Amino acid sequence: MAKHTPMIEQYLSIKQQAEDAFLFFRLGDFYEMFFDDAIRAAKELEITLTGREGGGEERIPMCGVPYHSAENYIQRLIEKGYKVAICEQVEDPAVAKGVVRREIVRIVTPGTVMEGKLIDEKSNHYLVCLTEHEGANALAACDLSTGEMVVTSAPASHSWLLDELNVYMPTEIIGSSGLLEQAEPIAKAWNQSVLFTSWARLDESLAQKQFGEAEMTRLEPERQQAVATLMAYLSETQKRSLSQLTQIRTYEPDQYLVLDSFTRRNLELTETVRERAKKGSLLWLLDRTETSMGARLLRRWIDKPLMNRRAIDERLEAVETLYHQMIWREDIREQLASIYDLERLVGRIAFGTANGRDLVALKASLHKIPALKQLCAETSSTTLQARVAELDSCEDILEWIEHTIVDEPPISVRDGGLIKPGCDDYLDQLREASVNGKRWIAELERREREATGIKSLKIGYNKVFGYYIEVTRSNLAALPEGRYERKQTLANAERFVTAELKEKESLILEAEDKMVGLEYELFSELRQRVAEHIRRLQTLAETVAEIDVYQSLANVSAARRFVRPQLNDGYDMHIDAGRHPVVEAVMQSGNFMANDTLLQEAEAGMLLITGPNMAGKSTYMRQVALISIMAQIGCFVPAERAEMPIIDRIFTRIGAADDLIGGQSTFMVEMMDIQVMTAKATRRSLVIIDELGRGTSTSEGMSIAQAVIEFVHDEIGCKALVSTHFHELAHLEERLPHLRNVCMAVKESGNQVAFLRKLIPGAASTSYGIYCARLAGIPDSIITRAYDLLKQYEPRTAAESLLDGPSSLPAAGAAEGSSEGRAAASPAPAEAHVSVNGVEQLSLFGWGESAAAAERAAEAVSSHDAGQDDGLTQAHPAAGTPQHASNAVAAGEGAQLIRELQEVDVLSMTPLEAMNRLHDLMRQARALKQ
Repeated sequence: MAKHTPMIEQYLSIKQQAEDAFLFFRLGDFYEMFFDDAIRAAKELEITLTGREGGGEERIPMCGVPYHSAENYIQRLIEKGYKVAICEQVEDPAVAKGVVRREIVRIVTPGTVMEGKLIDEKSNHYLVCLTEHEGANALAACDLSTGEMVVTSAPASHSWLLDELNVYMPTEIIGSSGLLEQAEPIAKAWNQSVLFTSWARLDESLAQKQFGEAEMTRLEPERQQAVATLMAYLSETQKRSLSQLTQIRTYEPDQYLVLDSFTRRNLELTETVRERAKKGSLLWLLDRTETSMGARLLRRWIDKPLMNRRAIDERLEAVETLYHQMIWREDIREQLASIYDLERLVGRIAFGTANGRDLVALKASLHKIPALKQLCAETSSTTLQARVAELDSCEDILEWIEHTIVDEPPISVRDGGLIKPGCDDYLDQLREASVNGKRWIAELERREREATGIKSLKIGYNKVFGYYIEVTRSNLAALPEGRYERKQTLANAERFVTAELKEKESLILEAEDKMVGLEYELFSELRQRVAEHIRRLQTLAETVAEIDVYQSLANVSAARRFVRPQLNDGYDMHIDAGRHPVVEAVMQSGNFMANDTLLQEAEAGMLLITGPNMAGKSTYMRQVALISIMAQIGCFVPAERAEMPIIDRIFTRIGAADDLIGGQSTFMVEMMDIQVMTAKATRRSLVIIDELGRGTSTSEGMSIAQAVIEFVHDEIGCKALVSTHFHELAHLEERLPHLRNVCMAVKESGNQVAFLRKLIPGAASTSYGIYCARLAGIPDSIITRAYDLLKQYEPRTAAESLLDGPSSLPAAGAAEGSSEGRAAASPAPAEAHVSVNGVEQLSLFGWGESAAAAERAAEAVSSHDAGQDDGLTQAHPAAGTPQHASNAVAAGEGAQLIRELQEVDVLSMTPLEAMNRLHDLMRQARALKQ
């Protein structure tokens, strides 16, 4: 078998060091790829696949990219979830004996990129390491671009792992293969590619050297293992100093309000459910930060709301001060607007990739710190004063940059033009020599034109031939014989040199080469000098980011008329005129309908919410959860007054969703959510369940719904908001002491139905399902057919409810289909009244009275909304319609049957008596029909 050439042999040996990565092998001005790498890269990058002889029997597949544009190609591969190993020439080809020595200088992975399209300036870019140790799982997360390193741990738990990963949403996960298998299904729900790398090697000595032995010793064993594993991976891939990693931040999972992945999605904290966009999320509403680092910190606060009341009050105190002091707030915003992303600037300085413009941006940012510090110190906020009391303005670093770097440096650090005059004496001498030499050449050009009489004669320069005298062919005859030495012939001109020009050329080029080399050396020294003060700059960046978040929250709160929440350590939650912050912000016209919330341990900690579709039940429940989250991140809340307890977990089940990838139906996903809630919720939790029990048969769904409600009420005892279309569950209020019925008010006028979005006491009796279908544009033929079918289903459903026996749910209303039928049986539903728990409830007959009562209820809601009347009469959907009554009257002798039906009191009968009475009424109806 033929042997490969030495260069290919070198390639193959280096490729063994990075088998899971594309190897960019430097050959001259190109990065080349060979064999399988070339075949895959040509496909992924859409570049030409060629081949070359390599000593084997067949041509070796090959493709390549220019080194000066390689960054774009590397980014494209990283975006697709690949690794790229960069192999450079590490010795001068001019002095190399044999094949030039090459080494891998860095392995770029999705989690270790420092810049490019993958890096969102307002989001962190995490690499996460998962390890397990003696029954505990640990998670270490690192953002190389900012220098952030955090670690936490908990007893082995899949749900904990899921919750934490959804906070960080890393682009790369390394560590234990078993934990990676658990993480893969979680990552599939994210809107990004994630690279999984099984990695078991750790380096404790490297971790101790990086963070200090004392810092590592204070960590629990499982956390030490996670950090040491992550550092070993970073060392293997980056192959350079990681001085931006200066400290480890630790936290316990119970330090923060726990928000599982479903809650984050349902509440749209950082992105919307449908479009997965920032606009329309809570983060979008609250983000009026002026700096990128402030935006990232705000996102972290939303991801992890606090549970420490003292820490929350500190944040609220700072926000309140800036809320009431608009001039201070605007002055602070003005200073922040000129501050660049200090965290990532510092990261690039530490990584050795910062250029002159990065240092100038750092200098411009440091110029603003003294004024910002003074503004915060002058406020009346003790929190802001404490934050800036010991703030290091880093004025010495500012002076170093000011003295060394020109105001407008070039992008490249190797082409000169970086260093200010007066920074270095020898550099100034070289510049003088270069300037004088160029001045001498300009003078030579003038003299030669005069001596020869050739006005077009010029002296030029290129890198191949150096300086030359150029004369066009038409003027060659005017040249004195032997005056110049011929150097190059062109189509239309000749180029010459003189001994004197050669001498000056040598001096000028030598000076320029030395200048470029010396400037790079001086710049590198300055960058290294600044890198020795990374921790000072990071601390400064953290403080600036925190101030930025305070002004952002204050700005939004002032603009949206939010109020400061009053925190308590108890159970009770009292919100006056609460509003959904995001819905209110995006409403095109009209005012948002505010609603009160009162959840008390002694009175009612659970609300059972019924009412029509589209009436605002989900919006109301979401706003209660968002107000809780906003209070615990230290923000003012959308309400007139809010007394908020400290919540430890929020569980939400809102809307229908399935898990096609996991093979789970909508109903199964709902039940899994409920299972997590029943296992994890405590008395301090907030549970929100929308449309509980949907997705299965009516009887099973209603049974599950009642069982869940009873469990939350009796076993957990937490604050809960539960909405359902099973209006039959309203009877639970009578035997569950801490549950109260509430519903969304409705106003009817002729064929029109208005959802007033007002939460009122009592239970609703219908959901207006078919009416909502009409609003959605369902064809009239379907709507008409649905009304007809409903007349058939409604009596049957009522009979089935009676036949269920004494253990069934109360038969005061029909099942889900029946309740929709009562709303849809006529375009103009009726409203009559029966008193239930002090709230006017609709009855089957009495059209004239019910219509008037409905109008009075609607007027009461309108007057309440306008602030004219605190009382509210419930405007319930109809239990029957004028059309039902008129059909019965039209039957001739049916008037007697109607009177008998009006006198029936089903609730006072036993099931057997009710069934017998129903049988008699059905017999009479059949006789009338005959």
